[in-house]
Amino acid sequence: MIETPFGEREEREDCLSPPLRVLVADDNPVIRAGLTAVLSAPDDLTVVAEAEDGRAAYEAALRHHPDVILLDVRMPGVDGMAALPHLVRLAPVMMLTYSDETEIVQEAVRLGAGGYLVHGEFTTQQLTEAVRDVGGGRPHFMPTATSALLAYIRSHATAHAKPKIRSPDPQISSQNLSRMQPYVGQSAQSRFQLSGREAEIMDLIASGMNNQQIAAVCFISEKTVKNHINRIFAKLHTTTRAQATAKWLGVA
Repeated sequence: MIETPFGEREEREDCLSPPLRVLVADDNPVIRAGLTAVLSAPDDLTVVAEAEDGRAAYEAALRHHPDVILLDVRMPGVDGMAALPHLVRLAPVMMLTYSDETEIVQEAVRLGAGGYLVHGEFTTQQLTEAVRDVGGGRPHFMPTATSALLAYIRSHATAHAKPKIRSPDPQISSQNLSRMQPYVGQSAQSRFQLSGREAEIMDLIASGMNNQQIAAVCFISEKTVKNHINRIFAKLHTTTRAQATAKWLGVA
């Protein structure tokens, strides 16, 4: 109740946002119970369901409409990686697992994960902050996952920076050869006059990442990613990701 300037008292509506609804998917019941206890403590978080595998997680997500899904990688039946592309259509997903292999981190990001935590690398406070970030559309990756993504970026960028030189094909016509000659010895980056950051982002576009994933691995906002992509499209004279990828890879 609050008092008005006229001495009347009226009820004020609580403007606080409802708590983020969390679904916890892990085949270990002890881990599920622990995560549920930690995430149920803050007032702005609530665990609405638990699941023991990917199929149960999908069914629970359809039923409870969570704001965030915590998903283990390795589970019997339908594992986390198999369920991930289906779950990301229903809610933001954060991988929470013991699996720190570079290939798994990269695949999880490619499939749409908005965050990746490895058990043993975070405190309870960092866990709740990560859930809030992912629920709010902000990617959250801990050191091991970040290192894996940076390794991916560097290896992918190196592959484009040092193109393989092929032997001339005798079947190529002189007209086609003259068209190709200006490109010989030039990287895609210099050919299209992209900056280092633009080339990095174009590599990630070509790998199939969406804007949210690119923002996560480059530690920039999605708005900044969009601005870079607009400049990339202008320099490549393209209007779609498919066209840009084709030109970037030299198949257009």
